[in-house]
Amino acid sequence: MTDRPLRTSAPTDQEPVTTNGTLALANLSAQIDGVAAPLRRAGSAAPLAVAQQALLVDLLTLRGHLLGRVADYEQAAQLSEQMVWNAPDDSAALLARARTRATLHRFAEAMADLDAAGRAGAAQPTLDAERAAILQAVGCHAEAHGLLRSAAPHQSDFTMLSALAVLQAERGETAEAEHVFDEARAVYRGVSPFPLAQLDFRRGVMWLREGDLPTARSWFDTARRRVPGYAPATGHLAEVHLLMGDPETAVACLRPLAETSDDPEYAAHLALTLRAAGRHQEAQPWRDRAAVRYEELVTRHPEAYADHAADFWLMVGGDVDRGLQLALQTLVMRQTSRSYALVRRAREASDRPARDACGPRHPATSM
Repeated sequence: MTDRPLRTSAPTDQEPVTTNGTLALANLSAQIDGVAAPLRRAGSAAPLAVAQQALLVDLLTLRGHLLGRVADYEQAAQLSEQMVWNAPDDSAALLARARTRATLHRFAEAMADLDAAGRAGAAQPTLDAERAAILQAVGCHAEAHGLLRSAAPHQSDFTMLSALAVLQAERGETAEAEHVFDEARAVYRGVSPFPLAQLDFRRGVMWLREGDLPTARSWFDTARRRVPGYAPATGHLAEVHLLMGDPETAVACLRPLAETSDDPEYAAHLALTLRAAGRHQEAQPWRDRAAVRYEELVTRHPEAYADHAADFWLMVGGDVDRGLQLALQTLVMRQTSRSYALVRRAREASDRPARDACGPRHPATSM
């Protein structure tokens, strides 16, 4: 637990003014429909300009993040593959595919696409920023920091400061990150609520990692006030409520999201939270729904979902053997500190008696 003073997230006179979040989400979907319309009318071979296709990829990826829609990620990935098929030497197409591959944690392939985009003429600062994001995702923080510094002169102040704040937060440099988070908010001049909501969410993640639950809650609340329905902020806010001993509020946060998102993480968390609230019968369908969906996604996108599925089976899924299998699969794909920690946790759970606080080792028929 940090001993820094808690920070308020209440709006002030200096709070950036942005478009209403609900309206912005509606506008985002309308923009996606508008850009995609020519493609839908003419089929997958439509001669939509590469720039428009790249825009659509980015818009779909953004909506997938905000609303917890795996289908949007998959659609963006499919479109980017088609772009490169049609224009294999186009730097914009290669950059679009690199971003979708990184979103689905296909990091080595994403790096290969960035190399190809560089040979096709992509700007070096753009490549540096994209590579930095991937290196940060796999825990290579020093290398990521060097690339961010290279890209910084060519980025907006907000983009540069946001990336630096998140990197410092992930490196555990909390005091430094707090200062840079404040700087990033102060220089924001846009009207879209999405960049600020994402920034405040990442700030909440930092404080959750530090164990400062009230401060984490305030930043997740801030992100959700700016963009109501923001899925990652909602899921983490529910986690905070559960950790603070309020499972009923956590259930209220999670249920609408679990009903609309096709990401099984939210159904799994709802099942866990319902169990914590003593509502075992209600939890079972959500546990079953998450189990089916995780198996689908691990088959299609193992790099992105094997670790989350391992967590699920170890915690609420009730199959420690499957959790260990997936943890080991994750370690083969990525040798990160998280992967090693997941394997250790799975092995410890496997060494326990067949039934313990995490549930039975094999799938149960009741919660």
